[in-house]
Amino acid sequence: MSKQKSKQKQFEDAKKRVNKLKIFYIHLAGYIVVLSLVVWNLLIIEDGEYKKAIVLLNWTTIVVWGIFIIIHAWTTFKGRFLFSKKWEDKKVKEYMEEDNTKLWE
Repeated sequence: MSKQKSKQKQFEDAKKRVNKLKIFYIHLAGYIVVLSLVVWNLLIIEDGEYKKAIVLLNWTTIVVWGIFIIIHAWTTFKGRFLFSKKWEDKKVKEYMEEDNTKLWE
């Protein structure tokens, strides 16, 4: 029973991690959409009495939301970076196996 419970716990933990990753990607996609709209707004804004306020609001949105994206990424990946040692070792092994399967003539 203990082994089955540990597998169930592993499954639940993996499911939570996948859900956190999914939410992060949705958050990132929303940021990219809003960022593109804000940049478009910055490009088409005309001179007027509220131009400085609108530009400031746009830049504040970009910076603050960008900071939240970075924090969300940090909590989702918990310090794991794209090119970790484990990833490098896996790629080295993969390329070594690939070289062994190719026949050079």
